[in-house]
Amino acid sequence: MVVLNKIYTRTGDKGDTALGNGTRVAKHSARVTAYGTSDELNAQVGVARLAASGDMDAALARIQNDLFDLGADLCRPDMHLDAEAEYPPLRISPSHVDRLEAEIDAMNKDLKPLRSFVLPGGGALAAHLHVCRTVARRAERLTTELATVEDVNEAVLIYLNRLSDWFFVASRVANDGGRDDVLWVPGANL
Repeated sequence: MVVLNKIYTRTGDKGDTALGNGTRVAKHSARVTAYGTSDELNAQVGVARLAASGDMDAALARIQNDLFDLGADLCRPDMHLDAEAEYPPLRISPSHVDRLEAEIDAMNKDLKPLRSFVLPGGGALAAHLHVCRTVARRAERLTTELATVEDVNEAVLIYLNRLSDWFFVASRVANDGGRDDVLWVPGANL
């Protein structure tokens, strides 16, 4: 259980922070940058929820919780030591990815196939979801970069990849089932 009774600790005043296993690292380390960007994405999902309702809002709430789990996963290196941990560390699992894929398939079944790329926009919710998509892609790039030098749970990488797809399809749903999508017209302003 998390107890936050004092918000500032002064332990990071010199530019370092503690990971989930207690190891101190620079705040600009690849691991902190990766989970910090997933936190940024979570905040952007919170902004998107301001324009969402019903099933979309509920799905975004689930994603926000997943992103906190994902941050906890990235914050805890040394997966090989999970069995020895005092309590089981949170890890993203294939079931998280399966749920996203099922939701993508359900949303996509009623959408017409695209014949052009979609420009970010349309309605307010769709625009917010496009921002979520691009931040998810950045989180994915930073996490794959981290994975070149440190161990990363493979399910995290897959989840972030699928999540950006989820945001794209959800943006089309938010745009009245794709009817309000803004399509790219190559060379339109030449």
